Amino acid sequence: MALGTDYGGQDCSLAKALELVGERWTPLILRDAFIGVRRYRDFLDHLDIPRAVLATRLQALVDAGVMTKERYQDAPPRDEYVLTAMGRDLWPALHLLSQWGERHLSEHGPRRVYTHLPCGSELRNGSCPTCGVVRPEDVEVRPGPGATQTRTDAVSVALREPHRLLEPLRTS
Repeated sequence: MALGTDYGGQDCSLAKALELVGERWTPLILRDAFIGVRRYRDFLDHLDIPRAVLATRLQALVDAGVMTKERYQDAPPRDEYVLTAMGRDLWPALHLLSQWGERHLSEHGPRRVYTHLPCGSELRNGSCPTCGVVRPEDVEVRPGPGATQTRTDAVSVALREPHRLLEPLRTS
């Protein structure tokens, strides 16, 4: 039996969430938004995603209220994509999925290490072992032992240094 194109017949919150964020590019767009990517060009370069796919996914996230567009330049008009409170609520799920991948699919250890800045503890299982649940804005990401650092796009180069989540990553 062929897999349907949506989960319309499912009466399930997980199915509804997957309908919005389950497409293969969307979690990567959200990951980049958490690490501070805001500009279309940076998403495009860092993800190696087709333009049409990126535009469609960003618009879907804006339409759903996960992200918002904010004007940063009037002439010519240019916007940034910023996570809303609804979008920031995805942090624990994205971090847990990322940690699962690091644990089971990363041969040389984690590619990124996340630290809770108020106490200095490394996050585990989506939270701080010292303080419990953390806000993404209180988290710093830095390269881990599994990071290859071979990519040369502006986002990858900027992430070679520690960076607080949600702070805009300025690449130009």
